[in-house]
Amino acid sequence: MNKSRLALGLFALVVLAGGAAWYFGQEPQAPAPMPAPAPVSRPVAPVVVAPEPPPAPPAPVQPVIQHPVQAIETPPPREHKPLPALGASDPRLKAELDNWLGRKKVQQFLLTDSFVRRVVATVDNLGHDHAAPSMWPVNIAPGRFTTLVRGETEVISPDNAQRYNALVQFIEVVDARQGVQLYVSLYPLFQQAYEELGYPKGYFNDRLIAVIDLLLSTPVHESPLEVSLVDVKGPIPSERPWVRYEFADEKLQHLAAGQKMLLRTGPVNHRRLRAKLLEIRRLLTKAALSPAAAK
Repeated sequence: MNKSRLALGLFALVVLAGGAAWYFGQEPQAPAPMPAPAPVSRPVAPVVVAPEPPPAPPAPVQPVIQHPVQAIETPPPREHKPLPALGASDPRLKAELDNWLGRKKVQQFLLTDSFVRRVVATVDNLGHDHAAPSMWPVNIAPGRFTTLVRGETEVISPDNAQRYNALVQFIEVVDARQGVQLYVSLYPLFQQAYEELGYPKGYFNDRLIAVIDLLLSTPVHESPLEVSLVDVKGPIPSERPWVRYEFADEKLQHLAAGQKMLLRTGPVNHRRLRAKLLEIRRLLTKAALSPAAAK
């Protein structure tokens, strides 16, 4: 009750008491009773309501791992070797690769400096629009991209596929099971490199399988694919104009970088690489693709 209401209440009590005294004072039998003392108003201490504590922040959502590396079937290691730090892993990786593939093949096809980081960055980039060659773990195919003019169109030359034959043959004869076992034994290095790449909550093996599935979804094109040379205006002529070709078909041009690479290797090499990807996927997941996806 505030002060104005309290004063009004006291005023009403006084009026009622005075009126009662006047009324009962008309009766001679008894004197008018003394009015009861007005109640003394005491200040009431305000009730302090403690503020409600802020709601607890939601628990961080842990990423769901779809393809845990621990589920990959591999034999027990013959000798346990502690893993080196990621930044000092090149000597260990080179020794493992030489033992697996042979020193000459490693020197011919692979770039072993920062190998783990190169593999992780390239795998991730293959699923995006662009895969920078500077980060590839393999040497760029020799020669240059070649085309043929057919009427008013320009298509990829069938001879262009020969540039990739040596690398595709090398990939075909690689022991995929041994490679997967090596990958699993060194997986913490790949995971660390993936987190450093900008995916602190990601799981690299899931990304690897997702990119493999994306590459496997690329349709094989039997006929030569039409391309066009991107016109770059400027006073300085391009020293390597053949790197500026893009697919004339917008659907093909909007494919991921890895898918376009497969198409440029030609239909024969595309099938050979596809077969190897299926083999690696089965080893990584112990499961095959659905019949529709495996075609």
